[in-house]
Amino acid sequence: MLHKTRGIVLHTLPYGDKYLIVAIYTELFGRVGYLITPARRGKVGVAQALLMPLSLLELEVEHRNDRDLQRIREARSLSLPTALQTHPVKNAEALFLSEILYRVIREKESDPPLFHFLFDAVRHLETADAGIANFHLTFLFRLAVYLGIRPNRETYVEGRYFDLLEGIFTEEVPLHGRYLNADDSRVMARLTKMTFANMSLFAFSHTERSAILGHVLDFYRLHLPGFPELKSLEVLRALFE
Repeated sequence: MLHKTRGIVLHTLPYGDKYLIVAIYTELFGRVGYLITPARRGKVGVAQALLMPLSLLELEVEHRNDRDLQRIREARSLSLPTALQTHPVKNAEALFLSEILYRVIREKESDPPLFHFLFDAVRHLETADAGIANFHLTFLFRLAVYLGIRPNRETYVEGRYFDLLEGIFTEEVPLHGRYLNADDSRVMARLTKMTFANMSLFAFSHTERSAILGHVLDFYRLHLPGFPELKSLEVLRALFE
């Protein structure tokens, strides 16, 4: 049976000499693996230019519950042409965030609020012209809401420590040792106020941004079992040096 759905490209993996397996987060079916024949001269297939990290697609797909890999009949780009590919910072952030999404989103069922958040966030990255260096931090904080691990900003008072295990700010130093000092906790509290609309108003040094990204990833790692080391992290950090 054929279905039309929107999708966001998360990951592409070669499969043999002729095929690709592409992980796409779809509006109708959640995360789906598609077996794709790349388009070649004179042959029908899906153009690899459509399969860049975080590409937004309109798809006509076959979907059968009795198979693990589905098929794409037609694919059309919904992304702005080359918006993420030609801008070095946006390209690095797309690579980094698509790797995170590939690791943390496993559900093979529809989740409209999460899909709409992701779709709108990618669209914002495509069109943003200010605050781009803060985009990945804003994204990770907003994504945490949909993953059910949002830090509790309401518990912050100046001088408190952020408890990475409990996700709250506390007066006492946690005995388990997984916490941020008062200065880093203050930065964490600031970041919880960031949105895509106001992210250009937040100024951080490279050292601050790199440190807080490490803390956010530690927070993810503590709350999402199996969260790995990320290959694209060093590329992103090097870009901001």
